[in-house]
Amino acid sequence: MLVIMAVGVLVGATVFPARLKGANEKLTLLFTALLIFSMGALLGGRDTFLEELGTVGWASALFCLVPVALSTLVVYGLTNWLMSDITRKAAGPNVAAAQEAPAAGEPAGNGEAVMIGMAVGALALGIAYGLAGVHLAPLDALADHSDLILYGLMLFVGISVGGSRGLLGKLRQYHVRVLIIPFGIVVGSIAGGLLCAPLAGLSLPTGGAIASGLGWYSLSGVMMTEIAGAQVGSITFLSNLLRELVSFFCIPWIARHLNYPTCIAPAGATSEDTTLPMLIRCTNGETVVLSVLNGVICSAMVPVLIEAFHPFI
Repeated sequence: MLVIMAVGVLVGATVFPARLKGANEKLTLLFTALLIFSMGALLGGRDTFLEELGTVGWASALFCLVPVALSTLVVYGLTNWLMSDITRKAAGPNVAAAQEAPAAGEPAGNGEAVMIGMAVGALALGIAYGLAGVHLAPLDALADHSDLILYGLMLFVGISVGGSRGLLGKLRQYHVRVLIIPFGIVVGSIAGGLLCAPLAGLSLPTGGAIASGLGWYSLSGVMMTEIAGAQVGSITFLSNLLRELVSFFCIPWIARHLNYPTCIAPAGATSEDTTLPMLIRCTNGETVVLSVLNGVICSAMVPVLIEAFHPFI
């Protein structure tokens, strides 16, 4: 995944024509919609989807929303305190375009509305297709080959990052401060899991382990099924999948009302891949590079954190 993005960065920094930047952004948005559709189809296509909604759906929503909220608050506080030189910078070109004064007759916040509308529409269509049980070859191909869609996204995102001249060099000045965002995400997520555990009738270590998925639903769901059984595994899978989906809706709002680095918080481990296109559309290039580093660190932390809670479950 990172190799493909690195190729995109190289292309963007060397041979990619500046006049095609708009086309690259449109392709990024299109592939994001296709990816959300495939995630919805995966969710709706689960044999036990409706049953899980009735039994563990509320707990999954709880373990999604509370860790996301606390992660956002912690990262917002830390970045304003320790990364003010980044948080106070002017908007990057993508965000500036989305936030500029609307044309006559055009509602304010139109760019944000378009992105959220795209995410909602793609998710709803994906879930509906998964629940319908019909099989259309092109849509089945989208759902079954979401990894190829993701590879395409990483290429387009890499091109965008590579086109931001001098960006990687500027990041060297931050040194260990690149750990601030993943630290805040881990602390906020685990705190949220601990708060949710009593409400869901689970032990504190189990709650902490569920929230330690940080959005990586496939790995965390499998690990928690083996550790704590099918029901806890389902809560883990659904809550972390929901976290990934909720991020698409949170990122535009956070970019507009808080600061750019905080946009990374709800995404967690997915900030290096699936939610990265939304981050690159809503923030600036500097934040996008920080999000890739954050995703790598959070992804590496997921199995470590879950195993740390394992002996106490």
